[in-house]
Amino acid sequence: MKRTIIDASQYELEETVVAIKRVTKVVKGGRNFRFAALVVVGDKNGHVGAGIGKATEVPEAIRKGKEDAMKHLVEVPMDENNSIPHDNVGKFGSANVLLKRAPEGTGIIAGGPARNVLELAGIRNVRTKSLGSNNKQNVVLATLQGLTSLVTPETVAKRRGKSVEEIVG
Repeated sequence: MKRTIIDASQYELEETVVAIKRVTKVVKGGRNFRFAALVVVGDKNGHVGAGIGKATEVPEAIRKGKEDAMKHLVEVPMDENNSIPHDNVGKFGSANVLLKRAPEGTGIIAGGPARNVLELAGIRNVRTKSLGSNNKQNVVLATLQGLTSLVTPETVAKRRGKSVEEIVG
């Protein structure tokens, strides 16, 4: 899987906090509470990323998560009706996310974590099914993995040395 990291400073990015977890560490003097925030950023035009931030305060965890997501920004190929070029399965850990292309007017049919990623990527017509684990972090990362492994017909044609018409049929 080839991931091309993109410079985030040139895009107008929106952010969505997918999950905030309170984590407890029991120590001699009592309990230490920390927060882990899962944040997805995207420009709704084919660029999306996810990151995790951990801190003792929620706003600081969200800020760190946003910075981490901006570091892991990837480009997502889309077809003419703002869907994905082909069906695909994204896998991360025990979470699998099935991504199916859809015609214009379908909308985003997806569960919470996958929906956040797809909306911020700018995909408007897609059907998904989350399989296996329903851990929010793994579902987000599986969706991102599925989106990054998509290829356009132009890329496949160039790789094979053929025309796009020969590939598409």
